[in-house]
Order: sequence, then structure tokens, then C-alpha cells
Amino acid sequence: MNPEPTRVHRSLVNAVSALLLVSVLGIVMFAVLRSPLKDDIAWLLYVARRWLAGKELYVDVIEINPPLIIWISALPLSLARWLGVGQQYVAMPAFAAAALACAWWSACLLRPRGGLFAHRMPVFATIGCVLLIVPAADLGQREHLLVAAFLPYLILFARTIDGGRPPVPTSVAVGILAALGCALKPQYGLALAALEIAALRHWVTPWRAAPIAAAATLIGYVGLVALVCPAYLLRAVPMAMALYGATDVTFRVLFLDSAPLLAAEALAVFLWWRDRRTMPERSLLMTGIVFAAVSSLICFIDGKDWFYHRLPATVLTVLMLILWTAATVARRPVSGLPRRALTVAGLAVALFCVTAVQRLQPAVSQAVEPQVTTVARLEALIRLHRARTYIAFSEWIALGFPVVNNTGVIWASRFDSMWALKGEMWRAHIDPVAAKEWPIAHWVAHDFIAGCPDLAVVDTRKGANYIGVLTASEPAFARAWSRYKPIVAFDGLTVYKRGKGGCVDPWVAAEAPGVGTAVR
Repeated sequence: MNPEPTRVHRSLVNAVSALLLVSVLGIVMFAVLRSPLKDDIAWLLYVARRWLAGKELYVDVIEINPPLIIWISALPLSLARWLGVGQQYVAMPAFAAAALACAWWSACLLRPRGGLFAHRMPVFATIGCVLLIVPAADLGQREHLLVAAFLPYLILFARTIDGGRPPVPTSVAVGILAALGCALKPQYGLALAALEIAALRHWVTPWRAAPIAAAATLIGYVGLVALVCPAYLLRAVPMAMALYGATDVTFRVLFLDSAPLLAAEALAVFLWWRDRRTMPERSLLMTGIVFAAVSSLICFIDGKDWFYHRLPATVLTVLMLILWTAATVARRPVSGLPRRALTVAGLAVALFCVTAVQRLQPAVSQAVEPQVTTVARLEALIRLHRARTYIAFSEWIALGFPVVNNTGVIWASRFDSMWALKGEMWRAHIDPVAAKEWPIAHWVAHDFIAGCPDLAVVDTRKGANYIGVLTASEPAFARAWSRYKPIVAFDGLTVYKRGKGGCVDPWVAAEAPGVGTAVR
């Protein structure tokens, strides 16, 4: 056989793979860099900025996520300051680069298996495209970084199940990386535990370098959090347990919205079970299925109907269906291919890709005309009225972030939105005594009066009447709010501007009802 055509074919495959990956990366970066920054990411960058400025996490600024994501967010924030560019133009490329670095390392770890994985570039391009396409506008969320960090661990785990003995330094490195991913969302410790149960069924001892390194890293992380961020354990965790349930949806809603993913996972399980005796990649397929199944279980435990909570399960399911399809085509002659199974698997992957493109489309539209977005209009109002302080009464974080990030206006609240106030109202219905432990309405009113925002946005589209709730429960807030008049309405929002005279001092008002001192 002449090796020259083989080299030409390999070069062509590598070139096409690289072109595909670069094209996907370009489209995704265009969308996320020109459209408004994702609200959750913008908020975490704001929290990191406040932390770097000396504020105490979980006290001066309330966040319920563990501190690792804040520490991570501080890195692109600091680099953006040093370069003198916007946070978005550093953070999003950094998160994409982190995902692609994990994809490249995964391709390198798969290469020793040979066969489908003998050439790194197409494998890297496949994993990289999935890590970029499936998250769509949710690129950079904790779940996105988490699943990217877990991939090398899953690959090495499957290699161990097959009887391989990965080098100890490599095992330690993947264990540490997976633990850091797990530290972003501690519930994913269940995934590590489930994998070890699967390992025991294959007579593989848990006393291996990778799980030991992961366990040691997580234990060290917990100790570090207890030492440097005790307020997370003492305040944030109890608050989340008491109030965050207000954002839960019913099992029926979550099941219906997760049905396509659950059906795809069931398909992957069926295909693995059918070919488990003949498929060389069966251990890798089994490992991905276990992780995807546990990830879906965690989504149901969390009870939130947010797509990015399904990201880890979706990414692994798509990768496993692609793996099964490629392995089946590679090891069978055309005449012996299971055409129906291949068609179903291919349609499932195509469905996920089409859905991802649909979710990315609004970001692309906003990227083409960024000036017409709600965020841009709010930013223009803040600049027009030269507002120095600002707040939004809504559960939609985007009304505050990235508006605050882009304008430099002072946010007049310790919360990112009204989720905690909604939680207090929800808790009061089911457990009035426990609700008193978290006087959120009082805190929101106190922050509002102390911050004395120049502009305030009220979301009239859906949700509770937070102004009515605060006015009824906090007389000082009612007096302060009486100075605000509506100036414009758009996109289901009403923007209020504070009149002259400042705000009412809540302490004076508390001591002498009906009497207040204007402060600024």
C-alpha cells in the first residue's frame, strides 16, 4: 500500500477538522462578545470586583455559589483591568480557551487507545465543537466549565476499567482538575461516587491516584473555604436552603422539558447494552452514560428548569452518541451497518445541534444589532441621566448585570435580583417562623435607602409586585419610594427617577416614625 495517499487523506481530515472548529469558534465568539454578557457571568464578575475591592463575600455582597467561581472570575477581571479593555472581551475568550484546552487534553488522553482516536485533530475538533455548540449562549457557566474539567477524568477512568495503568502524574492531574470542576458545583460529588461504584463492579479498587487526588483536592478546598470564607458555610448555605426553593418548578414541568435529553440518554443506554460485548469502546461509552445519568439526577434534585443545569448531561450524551456512531461505522462493513440505529442516533445528535443553534440565534441577532437590546437601552438611560446609583426590582438578573458592569453605576443592593425577596415571601407561606430568620425585605429596603438610587427599574411583565410588598412591610421604604416618578416604559419595564431631596434615613425613621432625614 502506498503511504502517500494515507498522508494526504490524513492532512485533509485534519484541515477540515481545524476549519470546522475555527468556524464554530468564530460564530460563537461573535455572538457572545457582541451581545450583552450573560447575566450570571456578569454578576460573578461584579462579585469578584467587589471582593478585590475589599468587600466580604456572602456578607457585603450575597452570592450562594461556592467561592471558587468567584476566585476564577477574578482572573479575567484583573487581566481586563491590566489591559484596559472590557471584562467581556477577556472573560469569554478565557472560558472558551479553558474548554478547548480540556478538549485538547482529552484528545491526547484518547490517542493511546488507537483506532478512532489515533489522530488527535479530528477528535479534538469533535469534542471542541460540542463544548462550544451545545452551551451556545451559556458558554462560561459553571456547568460548562465543570463538564469540560471532568472529561479528562472520565477518559482516564474508562482506560482504567479496560485494564490500563495511566501514569501517576497524569492521574493526579486529571483528579485535581475534576475536583476543581466538582468544587464549582459540589452536587457533582455524586458523579465521582457513582463512577467508583461502577469501578467496583469491574473489580477496580478505589485506591487509585486519580480518585485519591480528587478526594484530597476537595477536602483541601472545603478546609480552605471554612478558613477564608466562613460566611459561605454560615450564611450562604443556610440562606440557599431556606429560600432558593422559591425558584423550583414541579417535577412534571422539569420532566417534560428534560424529555428529549432523557430519551437520548435512554437511547445511549440501549445502544451500549446492545453492543457491550463487541464494541471496543464499551467502557468509555459506559463511563459517559453513568456521568450523564447522574448529571440528570442532579438536575432533578436541584429542581430548576434552567437549560444550563442540563449542560453536563447534554454534552456527555451528545459525545456518547457520536462515539457510538463513529465506532459502529468504523468496525463494520457498509452492508452490515445497523441502519435504523444509526439513523436514530444521528437524528438525536442533529436535534441537539439544531436546538443549540436556535438557542444561540437570539445572541447572534443581538450581536448584529446590540443597540436595540433591553440592556443597551437601560445603559443609555443611565448615561443620559448621569445616574450614579441604580437598582432593578425584578427576578431577571440581566436588568442589573451586565448593565452595572458596562456603565460603572453603583448597584444599590447586596443581592443580584429579587430572588431572595421572592424566597422570603414563598417561605412565609410554608413556614412563617423560619421565614423570620431571613428578613430579606428589611435588607432590600435598607440597601435601597442607603444606596439612594438615582434610577430604579420595575419589571411589570411577570412575578410579584415587589414595590407593593416592600411598601406594605417597610414604612421607611414607602417614604423613600414616594420620591420616585416614572420617566419611561419599554419592553415590559418602567423606569423611575428619584426626585430632588435625597432619601430618607432608615435609622432616623425607625426611631421617630413619620420623621426622616434626607441623605445622599
